Amino acid sequence: MRLFKKHNNVLPGFGPTLGITLFYLSIIVLIPLSALVFNAAGMTWEEFLSAVTAPRVLASYKVTFGAAMIAAMINSFFGVLVAWVLVRYRFPGRRLVDALVDLPFALPTAVAGITLATIYSPNGWVGSYLEPLGIKVAFTPLGIVLAMTFIGLPFVVRTVQPVIEEIDVELEEAAVCLGASRRQTLQRVVFPLLLPSILTGFALSFARAVGEYGSIIFIAGNMPMVSEITPLLIITKLEQFDYRGATAIACVMLLTSFLMLMVINLLQKWSRRFTE
Repeated sequence: MRLFKKHNNVLPGFGPTLGITLFYLSIIVLIPLSALVFNAAGMTWEEFLSAVTAPRVLASYKVTFGAAMIAAMINSFFGVLVAWVLVRYRFPGRRLVDALVDLPFALPTAVAGITLATIYSPNGWVGSYLEPLGIKVAFTPLGIVLAMTFIGLPFVVRTVQPVIEEIDVELEEAAVCLGASRRQTLQRVVFPLLLPSILTGFALSFARAVGEYGSIIFIAGNMPMVSEITPLLIITKLEQFDYRGATAIACVMLLTSFLMLMVINLLQKWSRRFTE
């Protein structure tokens, strides 16, 4: 008598599958990242610190990570609202709005940057109305936040939307029957269920914004110490044949992104325990 039943799987066994997976990840992810680290490792510690702590580099860190954080927080709030409306309400044009959410995925980043710069320039459709109010968007750090918000919104919406679809409306009805107000229902019933997905969307939006280049350079102004993002500074150093300086800055961005993702994963783990 057989004690174990053999399962027929579509994919091959664990060994071949694991080997193919590791081989693919090595070519696509591990080898490029290792080359980046090894290139920076050829520098002395003093050279590395000098390259990554120059005043212009520190200013680019502040602009890049600061704008990405602001954009991710904006997307976390409005992305949840957009996902909630698309799931819970039926209105004319809902499918069109749902399709427009994915527009930043399909639109080339350069086209997005040129469009935003044209619309929000002082003589643009929107910028012409903001200019008399003293609000300058194009060619300022505010334009960077706008571009990062544009390209990061779909990550939050598409992460939160399936979770909202799975939330049983009867939970909210039960909370109302027990005397809970709308605020209490949102705070104690809905929000804890959405928190892990919101954190995931925040992390994806932040990581996407940190590495964005094409849609930002057309609207940022690219002024050193004011509106210069770190990816642009890396490109500048590559054009100046300063490969070690470029890889050193890239390593700092890579490490910071890993730390942010680790923190977000820990927060997700904590939030899942909180909701169980």
